Amino acid sequence: MSIQITAAFDSGNIVVENINGTSATLSIRKDKDSDFFQWFHFRVACDIGDELKLDITGLKDSAYPQGWPNYDACVSEDREYWGRAASQYDEKSGTLSISYTATSNIAWFAYFAPYTIDRHHDLIAEVSSIEGISCRTLGYSLEGQPIDCLEMGEGRKQIWLYARQHPGESMAEWWMEGALDMLSDHSDPVARLLHQKCRFHIIPNMNPDGSFRGHLRTNYAGTNLNREWLEPSAAKSPEVLCTRNAMDETGVDFAIDVHGDEAIPAVFIAGFEGIPSWTDDMGRKYNSYRDRLAARTPDFQTKLGYPIAAKGKANLSMSTNQVAERFGAIAMTLEMPFKDNRDLPDPDQGWSPERCKLLARDCLATLAEQIDDI
Repeated sequence: MSIQITAAFDSGNIVVENINGTSATLSIRKDKDSDFFQWFHFRVACDIGDELKLDITGLKDSAYPQGWPNYDACVSEDREYWGRAASQYDEKSGTLSISYTATSNIAWFAYFAPYTIDRHHDLIAEVSSIEGISCRTLGYSLEGQPIDCLEMGEGRKQIWLYARQHPGESMAEWWMEGALDMLSDHSDPVARLLHQKCRFHIIPNMNPDGSFRGHLRTNYAGTNLNREWLEPSAAKSPEVLCTRNAMDETGVDFAIDVHGDEAIPAVFIAGFEGIPSWTDDMGRKYNSYRDRLAARTPDFQTKLGYPIAAKGKANLSMSTNQVAERFGAIAMTLEMPFKDNRDLPDPDQGWSPERCKLLARDCLATLAEQIDDI
């Protein structure tokens, strides 16, 4: 009997080209009105013991071809625990071959452990029901989904945390879940300190349309939201427009924009060194946060990362640069890997939801150490 494959669900993405017994040839659908593609998420119905061979083709033209070498696909049979399936990438043909022996009748495969819109709403409902925490709708996406912002804390320091401008970077919302778990725990001493000194504005998902549709990088209009911060528009990027407007109301002292990187097997941050208003004092505070975080957790490092922009050459359409320039904030882009963490490899899970959530706690504890200097 042949296997059956579908991606007709929240955050699903795959095109079935051919099925032959327990083997299949597949491809990835492009983001709507865009040439970006890399995210996949699909379900395979099969017999227990089937040796699945799933070939995803056409990847030389994907958004980040360098993301496929040394990458193993994520797999789950219960949608709770996500492990890794042995995968090989043929650079010549641009094909990723996934091998997996099924121990259940159904298995799910994804580029990273998915964080669905349904789970997002569960997160919002759970956290906003806790005393001292409220949910504000900043605006709506092009398809009418709310841009949810959870707010908490009694302090003066304005802290903005936001994720999933790029919807396929689902590790960003797993990080958010970890951050909210900590901040909503009134018995946690670090959370209590942060509530005392800060006012948090937390957007777990800035791109719900792209998330639901199984996009990698863009919203419903095919817009890369992280290139819209200089001149956001209601027609192309209402998600950024309503967020930046809300920031204008509160000001920003510290911000983390949470992302994932396809190619670099490490956790790192990117800063705002090239903004026109850069000062050495801003640099000192940013570098202090980076170095404290590296000292706190071995899952974070400072050797691998992006090139630093030259003085005055920062791209102000990107959120970290725009927020730092606009508000004088200590802002950063946090990147986590789709692959494994090179320094602390985990052959069973690679980089995982569990590690995303633990990293969030370390990021917040580092902020607490430095908050009086922010």
